[in-house]
Parts: sequence; C-alpha cells; structure tokens
Amino acid sequence: MTKGVEMGSYVLLYSGGGMPEGEEEQAQVMKAWTDWYAGLGAAVTDTGNPFTPQAKRLGPDGSIDDVPAEASGYTIVSADSLDAAGDIAKGCPVLAGGATLTVYETFQVM
Repeated sequence: MTKGVEMGSYVLLYSGGGMPEGEEEQAQVMKAWTDWYAGLGAAVTDTGNPFTPQAKRLGPDGSIDDVPAEASGYTIVSADSLDAAGDIAKGCPVLAGGATLTVYETFQVM
C-alpha cells in the first residue's frame, strides 16, 4: 500500500458455476480456495459464503416473491482501487468452476 492511499472495500459477487462432484474434486476445490485466501492475506476482510439457490425478492409495494438466486456467493476484499480489486479477483477459484464474478466498490455513508 502506498503511503497516503486509503484502502477501499470491494465485494466480489459470484454468479453461476457448478459444485464439485465427489470427495476428491471437493478436496481439490477447497484447497484452491484455501490457497487463494492464504495468498491474499490481510486483503481478505470477509471470506464470504456461498448462497442457496433460492431467494426472496421484495417489491416497493411490499410484495415478497420466491425467485431463483441471481448470485451464488461473495467475498469482500480490501484494495487500493477497483482495478486492483479486479486483479485480485482474477485468481478466484470460482472462475474455474464456470462462474462469473463482478467486483463492486463499496463506500461509507455514515
């Protein structure tokens, strides 16, 4: 980190992808995640979790509907810029499982 540069918080939002089949493949995938997180060190502020395939959508009229989840999980990282967060995201194991990944910058409102 460059002196005087404030780190930002970025959400890596995963969409799609597949779950590993069989114990051996599951172990390989878990090792890839563990290695990726270890390589990022303190840049990972929340390792996140996968989402279930169902979600609720709330409308401005108060309606609540069951919908298929549009995202499959998330991780939150700290980086110097959106571009730097994108570089971090390039190594994410979720991409090897066929998912797409979108990086969102967050900001403090209070």
